[in-house]
Amino acid sequence: MSTAAPVSRTPRAWSGRPVTFGRVLRSEWIKTNTVPSTVILLAVSFAVMVGLGALVAWGLIQLASDPESGPPEGIGQSLQSAAYDVPAAGLPFGQLLIAALAVVVIGSEYTTGMIRSTMVAVPTRTPALLAKTLVIAVISFVLGVVGAFTTYLLAQPILAGSDLDFGLDAEWVLPSIINTGTVLALIAIMGVGIGALLRNTAGGVVTLVGALFVLPIIAGLLTGLADWVEDAARFLPSSAAAQLVATNIQPGQFNQVEGGLILAGWAVILLAAAVVVLKKRDV
Repeated sequence: MSTAAPVSRTPRAWSGRPVTFGRVLRSEWIKTNTVPSTVILLAVSFAVMVGLGALVAWGLIQLASDPESGPPEGIGQSLQSAAYDVPAAGLPFGQLLIAALAVVVIGSEYTTGMIRSTMVAVPTRTPALLAKTLVIAVISFVLGVVGAFTTYLLAQPILAGSDLDFGLDAEWVLPSIINTGTVLALIAIMGVGIGALLRNTAGGVVTLVGALFVLPIIAGLLTGLADWVEDAARFLPSSAAAQLVATNIQPGQFNQVEGGLILAGWAVILLAAAVVVLKKRDV
């Protein structure tokens, strides 16, 4: 009677390619750009930013060419200063939409449970979060710069009707256009950080929108009660974002660099907290 020869169970060496940050980044890029809602939201953000900028430009020429009274004495200079802010006029609405998108990018993975697959593929976790953050931040930066520059080009023929048009060499105009993208990128980083901390899309969106739009209103209402409220309000994300794109720095206000550092501080703190929490919590 013959006996069956034992089958060799020697494990074969894994021949797959290692998980590198570049591969994780490519994976996050594919996930972000193949979702139709993301593309639609980005297109809406661009359209709203450009459309609002054109509307502001049209409003300025209406003020400059008032057929009844005409512009008051000295108003020409103030209107020209206001015209310099037209390229970034749509930024507040851009912030709102990008904030929502950034929270959804991370929050939706927790809602659907897809985050488990992501963390199994990237067991160290941090590269996955950083790659996701980098992708949405770069997309937001490009959207902001292209949107602001498109607004500038569209607004010039409108403003020319009242001699309010200007070149890119006007003081602080080009930095303002570039920093429109910087603001959106930093807001996107804040959104990913808050989304990772709260792990809830609705809660993350409400929290970030509250920080950007509700806190300044509350601070404005409380300004008369204490002097420190006004000083503290300058460090809010929305105030820092406004100074980052400002072309006319008022006395006592932060300049573009200082505003950028404050907003970057908010983004770094939230992202760092998200990294720490992500490594300590179960998914």
